[in-house]
Amino acid sequence: MSFGDSKQIITNQPGIHESLTEVVEKHLRHEFKKPIADHTRAAFALVDEKVQNHGGPVILDACCGVGQSTRILAKQNPTALVIGVDKSDNRINRNVEDIWQAENYILVRADLNDFYRLLVEAKWPVDKHYILYPNPWPKAKHLQRRWHGSAVFPYIIKVGKTLHLRSNWRLYLEEFQQAAAIAGYSGALSTVNDEQPLTPFEAKYKASEQTCYKLDITLQA
Repeated sequence: MSFGDSKQIITNQPGIHESLTEVVEKHLRHEFKKPIADHTRAAFALVDEKVQNHGGPVILDACCGVGQSTRILAKQNPTALVIGVDKSDNRINRNVEDIWQAENYILVRADLNDFYRLLVEAKWPVDKHYILYPNPWPKAKHLQRRWHGSAVFPYIIKVGKTLHLRSNWRLYLEEFQQAAAIAGYSGALSTVNDEQPLTPFEAKYKASEQTCYKLDITLQA
């Protein structure tokens, strides 16, 4: 079924994946040793010095897509340096001119599986960490392609004082909430109401009368 031009998530999974706990615990026990790609090392080096020398808060916008959310967050947080990361060069170079222009953001093309590990190693002083409308990978067999089921999950939860996720698939956030709990962190799940849409996807979901959800996790006191 679809509402307007925005399809609902279709899944063969009736609830939280039966293997979630096993998968998360395995990743928490074992270090992620996949080699880091040279292009991600190069991209990271370009912004690392700016981040380390920035005197104010740092915000990470993971899976930033076309960067609208990055620019909105930069406008909303003028003293912060906002770093948007996406694996697609095509996406981050689209919609570069919009009403949300700001000076305090950087868009980076990189593989987040590698970028997260470099970020943690460099001890970036991230204040807020956003993951907005990631690919849901709704088929049950694709659990380990979701962020909370991936080998990089232990690094994700080391980034930022707070972690804020949004999705139009509630089950994705319920799984992430449970994965965070396994790692010792609690999160509050609620709906996105009259807040300004942060991404083009969110605006489309709302226009199609789909419910959008958010998960807020405190990672550091």
